[in-house]
Amino acid sequence: MAERAAGGLAVSARDLGVEGPRGWAFRGVRVEAEPGSLIAIEGPSGSGRTCLLLALTGRMKVTEGTAVVGDARLPKQLAALRRVSALAHVPGVTDLEPSLTVGEHLRERVLLQRRFGDSLRGLLRPRGERRDEAALRIDTALTAAGLDREALPKGLRTAVRDLERLEALRLSVALALIGRPRLLGVDDTDLKLSDAERAEVWALLRSLAAAGTTVLAVCSEAPEDAVVVSTRAAEATGTDEDGVPPRAEGPQGPEATEKAEATEAGPGPGTGAGPESGGTGEAGRPDQPDDAAAHDQPDEQPDQPDDEVKETADAVAETGRA
Repeated sequence: MAERAAGGLAVSARDLGVEGPRGWAFRGVRVEAEPGSLIAIEGPSGSGRTCLLLALTGRMKVTEGTAVVGDARLPKQLAALRRVSALAHVPGVTDLEPSLTVGEHLRERVLLQRRFGDSLRGLLRPRGERRDEAALRIDTALTAAGLDREALPKGLRTAVRDLERLEALRLSVALALIGRPRLLGVDDTDLKLSDAERAEVWALLRSLAAAGTTVLAVCSEAPEDAVVVSTRAAEATGTDEDGVPPRAEGPQGPEATEKAEATEAGPGPGTGAGPESGGTGEAGRPDQPDDAAAHDQPDEQPDQPDDEVKETADAVAETGRA
């Protein structure tokens, strides 16, 4: 099996940005970090944190700016970066299967890594060597992630649904470490965790960085010893109080944007069925009375989804995630 080159990746980015269907997920991000750094992507939910994590690990194509991660230059060399990076605990990307056990997840990841991540020579090794190598990979990954199999209710036969939140995060990190990445991205490191649990997570990530792996960690509040990259600047580009970016202007300019907003708002009382109906409804029907129009209109527009997973899916659909 071909071993990965030791050491983490340096990260350098200039004016990085990703634009999606509803506007900029993030923009103007700058990063300078040495190999083996702990990089905290800090910001409120909805500010583009996950999009930035995906971009810096080669899973999302940036719209503007440039970055160099290790030897890979973005946005062109995404595949090269994906080969030396891994993700953990990213909703919608690395979700664990609740019905599978811890051991089943680990064995499945080893098989996938052997088939798609390692050299062909590794596949041709004797079965006994492959089995021993798989056991070593699993033990090494569990130790590095701080997941004690003896502390689990049923050891490796414990179902994911029975894990505590912190244990599930450690398992996700262990699965990512099986590929021996030089860059590890971890999302939602402090989501719904107590202060003591957050301290444990940061201690884990510091230990991984100290061992040589560059770590990207999404959080709402970064520790003092981390290289901090803030996505709060996205709020200055026009995101609303819920963190949802506005729709990007098209080539028609601001007037087209205002027209699109008027179309989304729907016909008001006495304006007919369309924004350009000129006082008549569909098929030339006269306008309805004010009270009938008010009756047909809902009391309020449904809330737009503002969670970061939806924002990630929108940006991925626009930019194309590998």
